Amino acid sequence: MSTGAELIGACCCLAIMAIVLITGGSGLIGRRLSRSLVQGGHAVRWLSRYAGEREGIRAFAWDLRSGTIDRDALEGVDHVVHLAGAGIADRRWTAARIRELIDSRSTSARLLLTGFISTGQLPRTMVSAAGIGYYGAITSDGPLTEEAPPGKDTIARISLEWERSVDEWSSHCRVVKLRTPVVLAREGGALPKLALPVRLGLGAALGSGRQWMPWVHIDDLVDAYTAAIADERMRGAYHAVGGNATNAELMRTLARVLHRPFFLPNVPAPLLRLALGRMADVLLEGAPIDGSRLVAAGHGPRRTVLEDALYDLLRPS
Repeated sequence: MSTGAELIGACCCLAIMAIVLITGGSGLIGRRLSRSLVQGGHAVRWLSRYAGEREGIRAFAWDLRSGTIDRDALEGVDHVVHLAGAGIADRRWTAARIRELIDSRSTSARLLLTGFISTGQLPRTMVSAAGIGYYGAITSDGPLTEEAPPGKDTIARISLEWERSVDEWSSHCRVVKLRTPVVLAREGGALPKLALPVRLGLGAALGSGRQWMPWVHIDDLVDAYTAAIADERMRGAYHAVGGNATNAELMRTLARVLHRPFFLPNVPAPLLRLALGRMADVLLEGAPIDGSRLVAAGHGPRRTVLEDALYDLLRPS
């Protein structure tokens, strides 16, 4: 664990106003990170399909299909945060959808890099979202470290091509990749979808229920992004994980926090595969994730107990 003096020194680059360009800024993580950075006195810009001002943030237009980007967005940028990407679980995984999932992440990263190179002014840092899907939809008991090899299935392919495009920035600036599990947040993401059947008294584990579901509290994830921007010692991949729970443990804890019963039999795996196709493997398989590298960098999560994290997010406003 780093000393207080080391952490202050590492984060001093954000003590002075920085210009941060965020792709996917209007999403769950982007909004929370933007708000935190603005409150810290920094200038935030978004790259979006449509230019304009939203939520007090100026958005500049870019278009992946035409390969265009508003060069004004790139002027004077200190740090890039790459969050853009089509929702993994938004639609069934057809071949066309898988290509869209990859292109929305990798083509966008390459377009942005090409844009910066053409201006001759590169940022100091590229911080990119990444997924624990990098290791594939597998179930294992041993926690995976950042050195574990990538998987070979569909989710691993999406994640691997995503990271490869981000790694192309490494010869131009510092690159940090935050491999992220299920993000727990009140206002979006997986938690409201998981909580809905539980609130109705219909909560149940999926498949065997023994598959691991690593998780992270949204506030800890925002802190991890802020640290990745500020701490120039950080390079490469880090697991931004708060804790590990099996699917059954997560659903049972959710029911306890919401004061709802939890007695229904598990949802059969064949039923999920019938409904979701290949995407079901992401729900039915899972391995625990080792978050010690981020902790060793001095930026570990504050919320590491699942029940406490859920109480914080689901208590009445």
